[in-house]
Amino acid sequence: MSTFDPMPHLSAVQNSTDFLSTSTIIALTVFFSLLCACIIIGHLLEENRWANESITALLVGLCAGAVVLLVSKGTSSQILVFSEDLFFLYLLPPIIFNAGFQVKKKQFFKNFTIILMFGIFGTVISFCLISLGAILLFKRIGVTSLSTQDYLAVGAILSATDSVCTLQVLSQDETPFLYSVVFGEGVVNDATSIVLFNSVQSIDFSNIDATISLKLLGTFLYLFFTSTILGIVAGLLSAFIIKTLYFGRHSTDREVALMMIMAYLSYMLAELLSLSGILTIFFCGIVMSHYTWHNVTESSRVTTKHAFATISFIAEIFIFLYVGMDALDIDKWKASSASAGTSVAVSSTMFALVLVGRAAFVYPLANFTNCIRKRDSTKIEFRQQFIMWWAGLMRGAVTIALSYNQFSNSEDLSTHDSALMITSTIIVVLFSTVVFGSITKPLIEAVLLRHAKPNISDATDIPSLEDLRILFIENGEPSDLAENQPPPAVPKRSSLRLLMTHPTWTVHYLWRKFDDRFMRPVFGGRGFVPFVPGSPTGAADEPSARH
Repeated sequence: MSTFDPMPHLSAVQNSTDFLSTSTIIALTVFFSLLCACIIIGHLLEENRWANESITALLVGLCAGAVVLLVSKGTSSQILVFSEDLFFLYLLPPIIFNAGFQVKKKQFFKNFTIILMFGIFGTVISFCLISLGAILLFKRIGVTSLSTQDYLAVGAILSATDSVCTLQVLSQDETPFLYSVVFGEGVVNDATSIVLFNSVQSIDFSNIDATISLKLLGTFLYLFFTSTILGIVAGLLSAFIIKTLYFGRHSTDREVALMMIMAYLSYMLAELLSLSGILTIFFCGIVMSHYTWHNVTESSRVTTKHAFATISFIAEIFIFLYVGMDALDIDKWKASSASAGTSVAVSSTMFALVLVGRAAFVYPLANFTNCIRKRDSTKIEFRQQFIMWWAGLMRGAVTIALSYNQFSNSEDLSTHDSALMITSTIIVVLFSTVVFGSITKPLIEAVLLRHAKPNISDATDIPSLEDLRILFIENGEPSDLAENQPPPAVPKRSSLRLLMTHPTWTVHYLWRKFDDRFMRPVFGGRGFVPFVPGSPTGAADEPSARH
């Protein structure tokens, strides 16, 4: 599919010596003008609790598509055609990489267990329920030509949350726990949904037997862990190269360029190996922020932090503007040839499955976590569970891109049901983004902030390394001993016992010891880079400090 498809009504007579298409230039000029308008309008609505830049870009795209549709007299609403290659290869990587690069690692890994439970097990639960619901309900509505693979693909497609829009309606300062969990879950959820989608695509459904679920699980685990390992290896390799060669002695441009290219290379290698590029580049970003970022010069630190954030910001606005304009593509709506009632019924069924699928794992997993946690201050309140359920209902560009991938194949174009799936998915995305995205901020204020408890500082929530070290020694009070007797040797607690009683603290302590002793001397990081004029020092903030 071509990335750029100029509007027919903008076609212009060109000189034979011209090597650029005038219509393409006009289309790009209009599109970038709309990008500027989205940024300006988003700035003006910064304090508005009912709007954010994702909704703004989506609505501007819808309005622009409607204007183009009127100008072309109903023949086209596009200046750019939605392209999966454009989305997955150019727009999504910088967003996911910046998410990993800017993540506050302390908060992220503090809630890592919950994030993995929601992002992996929750997505799988949602996938199973949505797929089962689609099989049972779609045929009753009149959608009869879909295969088993299509139904499972619908489950994977609708399980992908919109982490970009979700993060714009949550505040890291006002709701740090929710921000951390929903942010982490959103990224892992997107990766898990794509991995599930790829797993469904790779299985031969002509010979279905009892082992099909085991094959799905095996394929999923293989893609998940190999993609994660590839991202970690790519990040460590970049850290080792920059630390060893120290490009900053001659040119800061080279080290910045190497960070960008190696991050993008990790994504492309994952796609080349049929792995999950989104998971690979996310963990590559985390590793780069922990090691590589500390090995570059001070000026390169500032440059990379702002460059990655700016590229990600532009890509986010581009995506929502893109989706808004593509939603009014008249060709897709004509191809579905479904009545308004059928279209509404299918879209409503999809959205109802999304609601049920998310509720089916948010509340049970949150309460399961509460049963494990001993302290009341660390348990997830019902109000927080409700916001976690609500904030994850929005669907975005990943959902549309996967829908295109599944239902716009050449052999499926002739079927009305395939076109109906695409248009119904677009309706779900538009409705969830605009309605739920606009209500989330006021809902958080009404449900959480008015009943907020005083925040507990991290200093009291997570003990110091010295406190953790003391945990590894059995309780023994020297004052209980006779003054003339030497203190006996105190046996150490077993790591397994500590892991069971203080899992988060113990893992944090053991990782810090391993990192300081083995990883940082080899791959760099704060405190292990030798001082060279212009080299990084330990005084700079990490890239996540301002996110």
